[in-house]
Formats: sequence, C-alpha cells, structure tokens
Amino acid sequence: MLQKISEYEAVHPVRNWTDLKRRVGPYRRCFVYTHSSMPSEPIVVLHTALCPEIASSTKGIIAATQQMTGEADNLAELTSDSQDLEDPRKIKTAIFYSITSTQPGLQGIELGNYLIKRVVRELLAEFPQITQFSTLSPIPSFKKWLFNKFELLEKGEGELILRDLWTPVVPLFGGWKELKKHLHSNTWVRVPEFMTVLEKPLMATCAHYLYKEKRKGMALDNVANFHLKNGAVMWRLNWLADTSPRGMTNSCGLMVNYRYFLEDTEHNSKDYLENKMINASEQIEMLTGGRPMSKL
Repeated sequence: MLQKISEYEAVHPVRNWTDLKRRVGPYRRCFVYTHSSMPSEPIVVLHTALCPEIASSTKGIIAATQQMTGEADNLAELTSDSQDLEDPRKIKTAIFYSITSTQPGLQGIELGNYLIKRVVRELLAEFPQITQFSTLSPIPSFKKWLFNKFELLEKGEGELILRDLWTPVVPLFGGWKELKKHLHSNTWVRVPEFMTVLEKPLMATCAHYLYKEKRKGMALDNVANFHLKNGAVMWRLNWLADTSPRGMTNSCGLMVNYRYFLEDTEHNSKDYLENKMINASEQIEMLTGGRPMSKL
C-alpha cells in the first residue's frame, strides 16, 4: 500500500524511501480511503501534519516535525511504529498538506470531502486538544493563468488592477520579454533584488486570481473551489512557500492556507454554493484591494 501511495502522490512527489518514512512517521498521519471491491488500491489519500501552529511553507512543516521529535539528524530512522515519541501536548494544529484522488473515473464524486470530514473526527478523538484545522495547498494553475494575463497586459489590455501592479515592474527588468524570461526560468528567485521587486505584484495578483477569478460564479482555481465547497475559509497566502521546481513552475512558489473553522463550515459551504460568496481573511481582502470584512 505504501508503494502505491508513493506512486500516486500528485501534490508533493515522494523523493525517496526516507521521504516516505517521514510522511508516515511521528507527528504525521496518512489517511487512505479504499473500497471493498479494490481493497489494496488507495482511492483518496490525505497526508496530515500534526504541528503546534499553522505552517506557512513546506519547509515549515518539516522543521516543526524535526523540532518536536528532537531528532533532526536521525529523522530518516524513524518509522510509523515510533508514534510513542509523540508528545500530545505539542499538538495544537492539523495541517492537510496533500490530498490526492487516484482514480480518474471517480472525478466529480466528492470523496475528498468525505475523507476530510472523517479525518477531522478521528483526529479529534485521538487529540481532543487540537484547535486548528488548515491546509497548506498548492495553486497549480496560477503561473499559466499569469502568463495568459501578461499577453493582454502587453497589448495595454486586461484588468486595471493588474495593469497598475505590473506596469511599474516591467521597466525594472528591461521589458516584458526579460520579465517573462526570468519568471519562466525561475531564475528570479536567486536574485534578492528581483525577489523584493516581485513580492508585491505576485502576491496581489495571486490573491486576485484566487479570490476574484471565477468560472460560473465559482472559484476558477480547482483546489480553491474544492475547499471552499467544503466550507473552508481562504485564510492566508504565503510567499515562497514551496521553492521546489514544481512549486516554482506552477505558482511562483506561492501556497495558500484554507482554514476549517468547524463551527462555520456548514454555513460557509452553503454561502459559497448558493450565493457564490467566498469567505476570506483580512489578508486576502487587503491584497485584492478590498476592505477587510472579518478578523479571521
């Protein structure tokens, strides 16, 4: 089963056996949805990290695990049988950092939604002191969308808010061609000056993409749409949260936390499905140029 989980992992590819052992070791949980007709085949896989607080990056999750185990140098030796090393007093937060549906034929069936709700119940039964449930989610199509918008901006078209964000930046790179070259090749992340210049427009543009861009009234981003339908809040956009080649290529390294406030999920889900209302934090509201509606 572990081998299949490794092969199916779509969000953060498993690098090696050591990486896989970390994902099922102390302060981690791997939940798998199966069916009696194919008991040895994972249908939906949900990886969860147990942390003191909500992490803002993939490295933050790894660092939290290492700090709690006190085994930063020997983490590779830990296995799923070593959960006696866990100190429940350190666990305040559950972070869903990867959810993968493995069967293309079951797309559209809300098995992920079912699994998250089941996992929340099981985690609270094991760790009743957990007070925060959140994701650390990828934004898989942001960069592709961004480059499509660049094509319009080069022609003097596109939304005014995006023109205002990017027009002052382009000359600093010597034109659109050079800007797109650096973003496409991910070389900008190795130049501190470029990182400083790009942080504001990338963060604001990504927030606009997540919060404002819609398809039939629903969030254009598939991951956002999934969690919003489940009743989560678009809580925090994180700068350089995943600097792996995949993270940089898909979303310029940005990731987002969708937070599940258990007492509000049913209301939030209904609000989104019926009224197309996205519940977002003050940070997201401010990044998109709006007035903050809440203190989440």
